[in-house]
Amino acid sequence: MSSTSARTVLFHELGGPEVLTVEDVDVPDPGPGQVLVRVEALGLNRAEALFRAGTYYYQPTLPGSRLGYEASGTVEAVGEGVDDFAVGDPVTTGPGIEMSAQGVYAERIVLPGTAVVPRPESVDAVTGAASWLTYTTAYGALLETAGLRPGDHVLITGASSGVGTAAIQVARRVGAIPLATTRTGAKKRRLLALGAEHVLVSGEEDVPKEVRRLTGGKGAEVIFDAIGGPEFRALGEALADGGAMVVYGWLDRRPAELPWNWPLTLHTYANAALTSTPGGRRRSTAFLNAGLRDGGFRPPVAEVFVGLDRIGDAHRLMESNTHLGKIVVKP
Repeated sequence: MSSTSARTVLFHELGGPEVLTVEDVDVPDPGPGQVLVRVEALGLNRAEALFRAGTYYYQPTLPGSRLGYEASGTVEAVGEGVDDFAVGDPVTTGPGIEMSAQGVYAERIVLPGTAVVPRPESVDAVTGAASWLTYTTAYGALLETAGLRPGDHVLITGASSGVGTAAIQVARRVGAIPLATTRTGAKKRRLLALGAEHVLVSGEEDVPKEVRRLTGGKGAEVIFDAIGGPEFRALGEALADGGAMVVYGWLDRRPAELPWNWPLTLHTYANAALTSTPGGRRRSTAFLNAGLRDGGFRPPVAEVFVGLDRIGDAHRLMESNTHLGKIVVKP
């Protein structure tokens, strides 16, 4: 197989969606341990907007940085020593990707085999691109980190995000009771339809007080928080004695204070810590694919943009915060 080129999204300076360009980039044959994937759909994540703007937890290598974690496609070639994948296999990307060099916003990409996981034959590319990061994050945070159990209440903040909607379904799958928060009432009906037991509008309700009421005064055994910031201490008042708070995002970048209602356990969660290990990839992928196969996991897709030239529009929609669920681009 000879070297070819693929249209690829790059950016050469930090900024808004306007800095994204689409250029032809050479795609080499896969080397030892690598796979070549023909991309059929890309799933957008807020991390990519932060990376593009220079506000993510690591900086892009400029000029010529790539972008993107999550793609679904088909294996077109494998390098020496790759035994887990064969040509024609449906796959999804995600684990261990360094975006500057390995970003997946492209027609074709070469990645380490460890950055690719199998996608069930019955799962279409758009669904696959909307699934990996959100469901594995919810799985790793709620089950492996917080120890969520059947019958537990879990309070999910920022529940209309991709991870938030996945967390609702992950909680339901294990028999837990998801309580969701959203800033306005506009997305309340959709969150209930996705499986939230109750939806609390944080701009209008006293969330800790309502959680206490809904749990008979006990509080939620787990809080899954995407926000942080000054409201974090008050949020802890919704936690049951001895419960666990898992923080996986910092949408509010102001300092957060530790809740005072001890005893409690506070975890910070980074999905790479789970999915960079062989065992973590195996467990999270098995959990994800089981839910996708039987229909228990139904990732909501806000909009599908066709063509890499629409990537700027897709980023603008993501930053508008008006959508619910995943934004997908088909190259």
